[in-house]
Amino acid sequence: MSETRIEHLNMNVINPERTANLLGRLFGWRIRWQGPSAMGGRTVHVGTTDDYLALYCRAVEGDDPEFDGPGPGGLNHVGVLVDDLDGTEARVREAGLVPFNHADYEPGRRFYFEDPDGIEYEVVTYRAGKGRSPEARDD
Repeated sequence: MSETRIEHLNMNVINPERTANLLGRLFGWRIRWQGPSAMGGRTVHVGTTDDYLALYCRAVEGDDPEFDGPGPGGLNHVGVLVDDLDGTEARVREAGLVPFNHADYEPGRRFYFEDPDGIEYEVVTYRAGKGRSPEARDD
């Protein structure tokens, strides 16, 4: 099995920009991408070239009269970067887990699964030579 590492964590926050700016000041991280989330709401990616936190808010405070906070829990999913997506998916299935929400997007492919505790994982791989383009990411 090749080396696998955490690529990102997707977290619920009240104000993604405020949190990203704070983390930038504290840790020297930069905003890699920001914009509307595929899930509705807004996301800001803050971190390094290799890994990041996806700071998600289902609505931006002040923009939505129904805004009632960032949503339940703090963690949406853990993003894991792998070299062999198909091999990893086979192991996920062998463990009795069910992959879902497959996507093929530039620059890579992904799927999700939940572990027995209900924690969601996004497993992602990038095409060789394509590099990493956080702008192409949904979360």
